[in-house]
Amino acid sequence: MQEPSKIIFLPDAEATRSLGFSLGQTLSAGSTLLLEGELGSGKTTLVQGIGEGLGIRETIDSPTFTLINEYLDGRVPLYHFDLYRLDTIAAAALYPEMYWEGTEVKPGIVAIEWSERLRYKPSTYLEVQLTYDAAVGRQARLSAIGSCSVVLEAIELI
Repeated sequence: MQEPSKIIFLPDAEATRSLGFSLGQTLSAGSTLLLEGELGSGKTTLVQGIGEGLGIRETIDSPTFTLINEYLDGRVPLYHFDLYRLDTIAAAALYPEMYWEGTEVKPGIVAIEWSERLRYKPSTYLEVQLTYDAAVGRQARLSAIGSCSVVLEAIELI
């Protein structure tokens, strides 16, 4: 069965941030976003928009070296992972399931950059593939896996 998906064209970084803002206002605690895309495709910009949509006042930077940044002052917590420098074994050693299952942290929104390095994924998540093609420009393909299809319906298009 084909998972529900939506393609959104993103003409600039501000459009990417706006999409993130919309997600931040729409997503509930317990939501997981798996982000894929080449370097510079807008993954961190999207997460910055999510933080703004959640009302987080702290500056959101890519956790390239810290691996996980936790932002707790928004509507719900935001847990931001960057797996770029890791292989699947090292990524598993971070125990990301503690975050998406909310077992040892307060349930929040989990955003994982370079999610293709995960050994396994949650049962329900929103996959966001950010791409750039000279012919069509930058775009995001959002695919709802599991029970996330309601999120696609709620997102306001830019």
